[in-house]
Amino acid sequence: MKKLVLLIFVLTTFAFDTQREDAFDTGEYFKFRIHYGIVNAGYATLEVKDATISNKKVFHAVGKGYTTGMSKFFFKVEDLYESYFDKETGNPYRYIRKIDEGGYTKNQEGIFNQKENRILVKDYKHKSEKTLVINNDEVQDIVSSFYYLRNHPNIDKLKSGESIGIDMFFDDEITKFKLKYIGRQDITSKFGTVSCMVFKPLVQTGRVFKEKESLTLWISDDNNKVPIRIKADLAVGSLKADLDEYKGLKNPFKVKK
Repeated sequence: MKKLVLLIFVLTTFAFDTQREDAFDTGEYFKFRIHYGIVNAGYATLEVKDATISNKKVFHAVGKGYTTGMSKFFFKVEDLYESYFDKETGNPYRYIRKIDEGGYTKNQEGIFNQKENRILVKDYKHKSEKTLVINNDEVQDIVSSFYYLRNHPNIDKLKSGESIGIDMFFDDEITKFKLKYIGRQDITSKFGTVSCMVFKPLVQTGRVFKEKESLTLWISDDNNKVPIRIKADLAVGSLKADLDEYKGLKNPFKVKK
């Protein structure tokens, strides 16, 4: 169950390639229940707040993740991810990552200079810093991507088998992620039956995931593009994250009763 929370952020990031206006606003809140088989392993939350950077009003997205119950005794997770990004362009100004996953810790901050195509990366744990040179001014961090991509115009135009991608800053480097669109499917959720778009993020085969396409993601087929369910087929068993609570959606949440 290592890096359960990171899985949530990465997969939701893959999901949203839709540049339409008003997909979200201040006050939006998601809570996901993470479970391994029948075991409730933990929760992850995402919330949008207001903030000010250099006298400019910006969005402040806060993501938290933590294990609960017996899972906390076997593998304790306490993660915090934050992003400050522009309300009009969606481009990030500042990214924070503070994690403790079974004793593995990181305390990093990324400061974006989009005009000069640079990211200053500060590592507070190791008391070091470095500058990354980026190729364009649309590189996102892993949290801002979730919101930036929800406003992109192409998601509803994808055909089965087509992929979308994004340049993302994460863990001291810029990474290209791809997501393959599979089709549409109705799934049963805590809130009723939800019409969803289904995607398979392309992941690296290794000791955690079974194969390259072992992840599946369901997002609501409406103007919110809410992640409803995420499933990962692991080397042993499978891990799922289901939307458990939401509030402050910008658009009506379409649920079939």
